[in-house]
Amino acid sequence: MMTKKKLKNRNYAVFLLPVADKELQKLPEKIQKQIMVVIISLKNPLQVEAIKMKNKENTYRVRTGDYRVLYKIYSAEKIIVVIKISHRKKAYR
Repeated sequence: MMTKKKLKNRNYAVFLLPVADKELQKLPEKIQKQIMVVIISLKNPLQVEAIKMKNKENTYRVRTGDYRVLYKIYSAEKIIVVIKISHRKKAYR
């Protein structure tokens, strides 16, 4: 049986790069809220349905509506860094 301490230890710290934060602020409020739910859920990345990006180490993407949140996982430090938030048409450029 897992104790509460072990569950807390599985949480990662989530950070947004300044570029990603700026992209988020430009979006309509409704979409910002939708994306923030995804970003908050990244605290436990094992429970997020994400797709690993090809040719990029430890980089994943998660879909929310027509938008994509691209992020890197640093397992040793227990850190998630959101590197990009954009519309699906522009997300992979």
